[in-house]
Amino acid sequence: MESCAACGKTDGSLKSCAACKLVKYCGANCQVAHRSEHKHACRKRAAELFDEKLFTQPQRSEDCVICSITLPFDEKEINYMLCCGKSICNGCRFCLPREHCPFCNMAVHRSDEEGNKSLFERVDKYNDPEAIYQLGVQYDNGTNGFSVDRVKAVEFYQRACDLGLSGAHCNLGYAHEHGQGVLANKNKAFHHYQMGALSGNVNARFSLGLLEGRDGNLDRAVRHFIIAAKCGDDESLELVKKGYMKGNVTKEDFEKTLRGYKAYVDEIKSEQRDRAREMIGSQT
Repeated sequence: MESCAACGKTDGSLKSCAACKLVKYCGANCQVAHRSEHKHACRKRAAELFDEKLFTQPQRSEDCVICSITLPFDEKEINYMLCCGKSICNGCRFCLPREHCPFCNMAVHRSDEEGNKSLFERVDKYNDPEAIYQLGVQYDNGTNGFSVDRVKAVEFYQRACDLGLSGAHCNLGYAHEHGQGVLANKNKAFHHYQMGALSGNVNARFSLGLLEGRDGNLDRAVRHFIIAAKCGDDESLELVKKGYMKGNVTKEDFEKTLRGYKAYVDEIKSEQRDRAREMIGSQT
């Protein structure tokens, strides 16, 4: 029979420690009284539980609403439509008639001014986290008629983070890592990269692996790169290959990574997406 870790009572109202789930208490007073004895085991177990979530392979993302093929994890291969707020793959955006949105049929914006007007409308009217994030990107990069303002970019990234957008965590982590718009803070960079990785953001996962590697945590870095490679990240796959050649990655893990990478690439592949990738590449 379960009992309170502090006083030993066995009534039915016991509640587990929220952080570690290892012990139970009959009330807040007992939990406080037991804290000094329990805190070390609690922290250790809480860290283990967090790592179990962090190092779980993310689930496949949603399908493109036009072609019904799985959307890529890489946000650069996804196009956010300002008119209706839908995210579609680049294949459907660039390889179908471009005069109108392929989803809502509204006219495609022909100028930065028109696009920015719709962007601000989605931010102000709908509090759309993706639009808020895109506004942060514009200020960050100084594109589409915006002047570079990294402080404003961070403000919009944080707002998008608060609304649960994983991509914003990645950009905010980068800002804290490199001191762009905020004071450099590696702990905050770690936090935001972790939140992004937990949400399935591949770029955040890759950046987290780099930070772990620089801190000498090679095993953790490799685990991040393996997960990212299975999500189609080429840079992570290359680092896993190098790790295998140096003896830091086992043959079994390397082969599983290659199979996972291929399975993912096959799942998201389409002729339209290949053509779109060529079109975008020719414009850069």
